[in-house]
Amino acid sequence: MLSHQPQADYEQLWRDFRWPSSTAYNIGVDVCDRWANSDPERIALIHKLPGGGLEEVSFGQLKERSNRLANLLTRLGIGEGDRVAVLLGQCPETAFSHIAIYKMAAIAVPLFSLFERDALLYRLNDSGCRAVVTDRIGAAKLAAIREQLPALEQVLVVDEVVTDELDLRQAMALESDQFEPVVTGGETPALIIYTSGTTGQPKGALHGHQVLLGHLPGVELSHNFFPQPGDRIWTPADWAWIGGLYDVLLPALHHGVTVVAHRMPKFDPEGALQLIADFEIRNLFMPPTALKLLRTLGEIRGRWALSLRTIASGGEPLGEELLQWAEQQLGVRINEFYGQTECNMIVSNCEALMPIRAGSMGRPAPGHRLAVVDPEGQPLGVGEVGVVAVKRPDPVMFLGYWNNEPATRARFVGDWMLTGDLAYQDAQGYLYFQARDDDLITSAGYRFGPGEIENCLLSHPAVRMVAVVGKADPLRTQIVKAFVVLNRGYSGDTELVSALQAHVKTRLAPHEYPREVAFVESLPMTVTGKIIRRALRE
Repeated sequence: MLSHQPQADYEQLWRDFRWPSSTAYNIGVDVCDRWANSDPERIALIHKLPGGGLEEVSFGQLKERSNRLANLLTRLGIGEGDRVAVLLGQCPETAFSHIAIYKMAAIAVPLFSLFERDALLYRLNDSGCRAVVTDRIGAAKLAAIREQLPALEQVLVVDEVVTDELDLRQAMALESDQFEPVVTGGETPALIIYTSGTTGQPKGALHGHQVLLGHLPGVELSHNFFPQPGDRIWTPADWAWIGGLYDVLLPALHHGVTVVAHRMPKFDPEGALQLIADFEIRNLFMPPTALKLLRTLGEIRGRWALSLRTIASGGEPLGEELLQWAEQQLGVRINEFYGQTECNMIVSNCEALMPIRAGSMGRPAPGHRLAVVDPEGQPLGVGEVGVVAVKRPDPVMFLGYWNNEPATRARFVGDWMLTGDLAYQDAQGYLYFQARDDDLITSAGYRFGPGEIENCLLSHPAVRMVAVVGKADPLRTQIVKAFVVLNRGYSGDTELVSALQAHVKTRLAPHEYPREVAFVESLPMTVTGKIIRRALRE
C-alpha cells in the first residue's frame, strides 16, 4: 500500500496515498493464492510446536490445505454468508481455516481458545455459527454446551478424536486440493470479531473483505515501512483478536513475510525473549501488558542476541518511562498506534518518517480521515479535548454490529464514527489519548483521564502494575482511587501509600493524586490484556 522506502515528508505521503480502485477483492486470494501461484515454496509460517519441534508451512501448502477445507465445508452444506467459528490458538490450522472461509465468502468468527462456557455460548449463539473448527480441548468445551447451540451443525476437530465429531485431517484428505474462490467485493461480509467487553457485553463487529486493505497503511507505518528485506514477525497476542489477526498474521501474509506462530499458555517474559532470539524475529507487535511484564526483568541488555528492527504496540498508552526502558534494553524505539475492533490501525507513530512525541499515539495513517469532535460531531480546535472520530467511508471501518442496529446507529453522528475515546490533537496532527469517555474522572471541578496518573505511578520503583478510577465523593464529585500491584520486596503499608501520593502530587497536580490506594494481587483484565476499569469502579 505504501512505498516500502522511507519518505521524509509525512504530509506528502498522505497527499499521494490512494486506496485501491478495484471493487473485486478477496482476503483469502490476496494473502494465500496470490503468493502460492507465483512463489509456492516461500515460507508463510514457522510453527513452534508445544513439544519443541518445528513445522514450516509454505504458501503452496496453505493454498492446498485451505482449498481442501473449503471443499469440505461446502460439502457439509456451509455456503456464502454462513458463519464459521475458529476456536484455535496460533497454529497453521487457524491460518488456513480463515483463508478457506474467506475464499468461500462465508464469515469467519475468531474465538479465543481460552474462552470458557459462558463466553462461547454467548458468541456462538449471537453469531449463529453453523460450524466450528477447533482442537480437542475446544471440542470438549463445546460438547458440554452443545444442546444450547441450536444453530451449530458441525464441529471439525484438528486432533484425532474419540467422539463423534469430525476428524479434520482425515476429512480434508478426501477432498480435492482445487477450489475456485468466490468473487467478493470490498464490502462483502468476511468477519465477525467480538469486542473485548471493556464497557459492557461484547458486540460482534462485522467487517467486509476490505478490512485487511484498511489495516495496511497503519501496519506498514508502525513497523517503519514494513516490510523490509529480512523481516520476520511474531506477536504474543492470540490470533483470535483483531491485533493478532489483522495487525500481524494477515498483513504479513499479504506482504509474503514469514510469521512465527507460537502461543504461550501464559506470557513468559524470558521465554518470549528466547523465542525472539532463536527465530531471529525482527518485528514484534507487543501489547502493553506484555511490555510491562518484560520490564519487570529489569536489565536485559546482552542476555539475549536480539535482532529486532521494530516494535509496535497499541491498546493502552505506554508512558515515556516504558518507552525509554524499551529503547535502552531492547534497542528499539516503540511505535505506538491506536485503533479499535470497530475501526483499527487508524493512528500510528513511525520513527522512520516523523519524530515520536512523548505521550502521543501518533498521527492519522494515510487514507483515514480523523478529527477530535464535540458530542454533536463538530471538529474541535488544536489542544481541545473531545472524542476521536473517524469519517466514513473507510475500508477499515466495521459495516455494523451483528444483529444490533441500535448500537450501530449510536456510534455515528452524521458521517463521523465516534470511538468513545477522548483525546486532543496538536498543531502537527499528533493525537494524545486522555481516557475512554466513561473512564473520565471529574474531581473538584477538574476533568481528567487515568492514563497520566497511571504512568506517573508506574515510574515509582514499588509499582508493578496500576489502574486508576474515579470513586464517588459527596464533596469533590469523585476522588482518585488507585489499585496497585506491587513489585517484590515492597509492603503495602501506610508509609508506602503516603509515598505514592507524594510521588503523584510532586509530578502532576494536587487534584490528580490518589486519595485512596488499594494494594491488590492482580487487576481485572480482558483476555486481550486491557484493564477493566468498570469492574474496579463497581
